[in-house]
Amino acid sequence: MSISSVDFILAIPLLFFAVVVHEYSHGWIAYLNGDDTAKMAGRLTLNPIPHVDFVGTIIIPLLLIITRAPILIGWAKPVPINPYRLNDPVRDMAKVGMAGPASNFALAILSALIIWLFKISGADPYSAANNLIIKLLYINVTINLVLGVFNLIPIPPLDGSRIVSALLPPDIAYKYNQLERYGFFIIILLLYLGLLDFLWQIVMLLQKLLFMGV
Repeated sequence: MSISSVDFILAIPLLFFAVVVHEYSHGWIAYLNGDDTAKMAGRLTLNPIPHVDFVGTIIIPLLLIITRAPILIGWAKPVPINPYRLNDPVRDMAKVGMAGPASNFALAILSALIIWLFKISGADPYSAANNLIIKLLYINVTINLVLGVFNLIPIPPLDGSRIVSALLPPDIAYKYNQLERYGFFIIILLLYLGLLDFLWQIVMLLQKLLFMGV
């Protein structure tokens, strides 16, 4: 996600909020389907503190700021889910997996809707306060679309793999899920080789759809 230096700074709290909502959504859907692990662990909350991951929430973003990296990434501490406590472990894990990206798409749509309402209200877009609000909303749309699309990649442990796993025969799903131990390295390799660049094109297309008529 290439952004300017100013947008980079503005994006940090928005990114943190987006990943907190993402993780909360996993726990909430799990809770609705019988697993109260996240609730018992105190993670079924939008309070950001329990979701802080020292590396993903603090160290990585700070290093990217210091090194003036062209991208901003980060993550919150994964919400604990016990699939064996779900009403239907296979089907409900797919729901839990979809909940995270769905929450990000919902935030992107909500932000685009606010931009649309803001502009048709006749508010002065050139005032400093209004300009900042619109800028933040645009950044929030991008951040949440990127998170939603990226997490749908069907590589364990990303959310897309939970959905794919539910569609596979049990024996194949088991072997497929074993890729999780290598998932991080696979994703880094694909990013390095540019094989995931098409995801940005998907994000751009979704942005155009959201801002049609705005």
